[in-house]
Amino acid sequence: MAQIDAEQVINIGRNVLSMEDYMLSIQYFNQAIKAKPYLAEPYFLRAYAKLSLEDYEGAEEDCTLSIERNKFKTESYRLRGFARQALRKDSLAVEDYNIGLQYNPQDKYFLYYKSVALTELKKYMEADSTFRTLLRLYPKFEEGYTARGRLRTLQGDTVAALEDIDMAIKCSATSIQPYLIRADISVKRHQWEQALADMDEAIRLKPHEADYYLNRAFIRYNMDDYFGAMSDYNYTLELQPYNTAALFNRALLRYEVKDLNRAAKDFSEVLKLKPDNFHACYNLGLVNLERGEYRAALDNFDAIARRYPRFYPVYYARAEALNKLGNTRGAMISLHQGDELVKAYVKNPERNPLDRPTIDSGKSNDGRSDTGEESEEEIMNKFNQLVTSSEVSDTQLSYNDRIKGRVQDRDINVELEPTYIISTIAGGESLKSTSNYFRALDEFNRKQYIGQKLYLTPEVELTQAQYEELFTLAGQLEETAGNSERPADWLMLGVTRALLKDSEAALRALDRAIELYPDFTPAYMERGYARQISSDSKQKLMAIADYDQALRIDPSLTYAWHNKGNIYYQTGDLTSALSCYSEALAIDPQFASALYNRGITYLRMGNRAQAFADLSKAGELGVLASYNLLKRMK
Repeated sequence: MAQIDAEQVINIGRNVLSMEDYMLSIQYFNQAIKAKPYLAEPYFLRAYAKLSLEDYEGAEEDCTLSIERNKFKTESYRLRGFARQALRKDSLAVEDYNIGLQYNPQDKYFLYYKSVALTELKKYMEADSTFRTLLRLYPKFEEGYTARGRLRTLQGDTVAALEDIDMAIKCSATSIQPYLIRADISVKRHQWEQALADMDEAIRLKPHEADYYLNRAFIRYNMDDYFGAMSDYNYTLELQPYNTAALFNRALLRYEVKDLNRAAKDFSEVLKLKPDNFHACYNLGLVNLERGEYRAALDNFDAIARRYPRFYPVYYARAEALNKLGNTRGAMISLHQGDELVKAYVKNPERNPLDRPTIDSGKSNDGRSDTGEESEEEIMNKFNQLVTSSEVSDTQLSYNDRIKGRVQDRDINVELEPTYIISTIAGGESLKSTSNYFRALDEFNRKQYIGQKLYLTPEVELTQAQYEELFTLAGQLEETAGNSERPADWLMLGVTRALLKDSEAALRALDRAIELYPDFTPAYMERGYARQISSDSKQKLMAIADYDQALRIDPSLTYAWHNKGNIYYQTGDLTSALSCYSEALAIDPQFASALYNRGITYLRMGNRAQAFADLSKAGELGVLASYNLLKRMK
């Protein structure tokens, strides 16, 4: 590290950052930080890259580290304030902006961000005063007019708000936000033609934003343009196939025009993605009732009644379903239950409240509970929905293209970083800054027991050509090892057979290698993997014993802890998985794969804070999927 030219590395990273290759730029800044940890600049630049990847916690932390090294670097306060606003820490953000304004009282963006933060804090008088200062100094700053227009809308002064919005559009006709705010005002006034014109303009300026089509569909629906609304819902779902709002609204529209089968399909899709969506369940019951699926309708209504026993409309709907099924007595009982709930409420509303569940069963619109924090159960449910939804991955790009730009926007399957194996094939390119060092394997390679090098690498999918080469090699090794008493030959055969997923042949070879050399650590590591890929469930459990034996010989072998963690995770023993990943990280805190897998485990256990800390660090160390998962969980 002492040989790294930190300034040169920072300059390369800055250049990569300017090309929006955020993941790669972070790796350059990591190198600079390791070489000269007292410099403020690489922390600031890494924070900017993390902010661009929507890792706001990581950006805030890096800005703090930058400020600790140089408290006069005002850009760090601005960036940290912005990250804190994204994290809803508006009061802390205002503190950062005030520090920046002490150094530069006329800085445009300190004034602008401070105004927005004060608006979020509902300190409207202070926000208005700051906006006045901003727009007096910068009278052509369209974003300032837009933000003040939003403030005035919140204050209820729509006339003044529209003046600001018109001024923003006059300053910059290509700015999208003014059109959106003006459309919102028009919607609230039921001025649908004006709202539609503004949404059309926003879509013209940014034609691939799914939410814009969703909003325009709502406007078109209110203009009785059902065909146009349906077209917008369809296109929203082309852009975002798992947009539950679009699915739900399209289902309602299909229900209204009596396209019942497709309405039922859309409501069912919503419930797959959000099982707690009360309205989707209730409306699916109504659709099933209308299309003669009475038993399915009754199941829907019963599910609601169990969850919300004081939601009276469901009892009338149940009564109709029961009646259609010929259960007249059950129908009468259900009607009576609904009537009694209504009578009790009318008599004493405070003592006999009715259930009024929201769409997401007690959550606010952003998915959080009334306290503003997600419960462990909500976090686990959200994560499990990500795991089970089969999102389509972008497979058309080459690897180098995949790591560029806003990687958090790419759909990536939520899965563990893979098990580490011994292979005849070196691993592919990676952004991870650490090499896969395995002392015993390194010594084995240096002594050249066999004619080729072995590698420790994460399990990867091989090409057809690689498989063909392995089959040829396996045939040659069978002849060599059959007459050999050397553990190295049997290890090589076991590695080759494991790569070909022939677990039985691999286990036979590795058993022989260990019989010949009982302390052969690479053989225990590889036998653990061979047992993991076995179809025999007993063998999978025995893999733990092999990794434990490898750790007995070499307690610093982090990869054995990592692989054990993967086994425990896959068998549902999350506590043990967490312990294994933590043991690996106690040995090597920079072990990116273990950080990522521990983050996933924390999510599955409902611990958001610990999960986000691990995922942020894993992303910093080069695990591409971290930023996508962070964004989707937010």
